[in-house]
Amino acid sequence: MADDALIEFSKVNFSYGLRPILKGVDMRMSRGQVIAIMGGSGSGKTTLLRLIGGEVRPSAGSVTVAGQVVHELGRNELFRLRRKMGMLFQFGALFTDLSVFDNVAFQMREHTNLPESMIRDLVLMKLHAVGLRGAYHLMPAQLSGGMARRVALARSIALDPMLMMFDEPFTGLDPISLSVIGGLIRRLTDTLGMTSILVTHDVQESLRIVDYIYFLADGVIAAHGTPDEVRESKVPFVHQFIHGETDGPVPFHYQAQAYSQDLGIGVMER
Repeated sequence: MADDALIEFSKVNFSYGLRPILKGVDMRMSRGQVIAIMGGSGSGKTTLLRLIGGEVRPSAGSVTVAGQVVHELGRNELFRLRRKMGMLFQFGALFTDLSVFDNVAFQMREHTNLPESMIRDLVLMKLHAVGLRGAYHLMPAQLSGGMARRVALARSIALDPMLMMFDEPFTGLDPISLSVIGGLIRRLTDTLGMTSILVTHDVQESLRIVDYIYFLADGVIAAHGTPDEVRESKVPFVHQFIHGETDGPVPFHYQAQAYSQDLGIGVMER
């Protein structure tokens, strides 16, 4: 990866109560790249985003964003850093009582003193970037799933963030919408010069648009590399995940006692 790191995880541990989620995680994410974080459900992928945004604090180690250790920042400093971040939630999370225009304008009105005439121009510019300038007057209930996701993307880049985080951006989309969102993430990352982090299970679309991939398993980085490197990976977990295989280190069945014991067969025979 490039030397110009925007985000660094150094020996990060994190637990929810007594349940360890991350165990000594080291990661380095470079400016201007699209980075995917993959792994099974409950492996800690979304927790990584929460650590970057300062929503939770590591129990050990450090998370550094743009040279600042996130969990050492005061409230005002953390809020200033967050204004440089954008977040696209899994299902868009649009404000249902606001129009498309007002959803995108929300951050500009909340965090800047720009006049309404300039806000109008910027909102239309952001909507044009995601192909929905003509839908500015619609309400969220009038949008398809793919359109809602694009409006949410326009809202999240309203203040030209240095960092965009995407939590399962492809969930529930048809193949055309999925491809459109994937292409937008790649194009906007390159155009705005930002860094994009994708938490995703969609292997094929991610391999098409990302620069680098981290795989989480059992609280550690099981593997990492470029799309070409992970396609050829011999790590059993990565191979199973990339190819969607049933058999491998990730079991289908949750750990349990012998099936015959649950059925009481042994007891009946005695």
